[in-house]
Amino acid sequence: MKILFVLEHFYPYIGGAEKLFYVLTRELAKKGHEITVVTTRFEKDLPEGEILDGVKIVRVNCFNRFAFTVFSLPKVIRFARKSDLIHTTTYNAALPASLAGKLTGKPVFVTFHEVWGDLWKRLPFTTFLERNLFYYFEKMLLKLPFSKFIAVSNFTKNELIKNGIPEEKIQMIYNGIDYDLFKKYSPAPPEVFTYTYFGRLGISKGLNLLIPAAADFRKSFPDSKLKLILPKYPEALFQTIMALVEKHGLKDYIEFHHNLPREELYNQLLSSSCVVISSYSEGFCFAATEAVALEIPIISSDQGALKETVSGKYIPLDAMTSEVLSEALKSAYLQEWHETPIRYFHLSESAEAYLELYEEG
Repeated sequence: MKILFVLEHFYPYIGGAEKLFYVLTRELAKKGHEITVVTTRFEKDLPEGEILDGVKIVRVNCFNRFAFTVFSLPKVIRFARKSDLIHTTTYNAALPASLAGKLTGKPVFVTFHEVWGDLWKRLPFTTFLERNLFYYFEKMLLKLPFSKFIAVSNFTKNELIKNGIPEEKIQMIYNGIDYDLFKKYSPAPPEVFTYTYFGRLGISKGLNLLIPAAADFRKSFPDSKLKLILPKYPEALFQTIMALVEKHGLKDYIEFHHNLPREELYNQLLSSSCVVISSYSEGFCFAATEAVALEIPIISSDQGALKETVSGKYIPLDAMTSEVLSEALKSAYLQEWHETPIRYFHLSESAEAYLELYEEG
């Protein structure tokens, strides 16, 4: 089968959606399928085209992911003609994929990681205009004639139904991870209480809550440390976060890491007392499943699909405020964890579910 993936970001970009498609495309290529990915050339030193683990990657020169919506269309149409189906995802890749499907008569599947709806209007680090543009853009995407909507959790599936997508057009497929990658690791908690945030920079990630919570927690527990493992892009958001760190006087308290290779990332996580996931919403959350696989306790916002993906030792927040998060950090310091049986999300099961869906057409 020839499958075209149209994705605004792809490896080596850091993010949950990017992890899904990186592992999925590799797994499909291993099974003998012809896989092409059209994506953004988000860094100048990335090649415009390459084959990686059997996956053909075509990168579009454009200055940001929003421009990708327009500038990717010629290449998307060209490769769509040679493909059996198109698979895309929210947000900015969905429109060119849908148009290419209409022009070439190919079925288009879309993976919805999250449906934010009114949440767009409550998120930090955005202007009034940006919040409304994103809100209405999402509404428009939900009206496009995709052949199938793929939800990565029951939470996302229910949000799609609430927004008018017929249940028979929705397939729920959990994201998956390769647990073999985690077998060689074991936790090594530090002597100093160290709590860690890791993942992409995004307006929904709750860093506006974590940083003031850290400033408050530090007053009672000065012998603690926060690790922030995040990229420096988008640059404007990174600078906003750094200004917030400066405002709260935390530059000497926070240990920063950027763009770590996987093994180094996992070692940094393993030398943490716990991981903090302070998101306003999560459609699935790879950070949660990886932390669980590494047996690292989690402080969880308990929003969205985190109720489905967080297991093992954890502390849920009962409100989205920096004060509540600071109290949760104190509970973690005192080892006052909730505990549930570990829940697994296997990559092989996810890949098989996608293959079955592709074959159904």
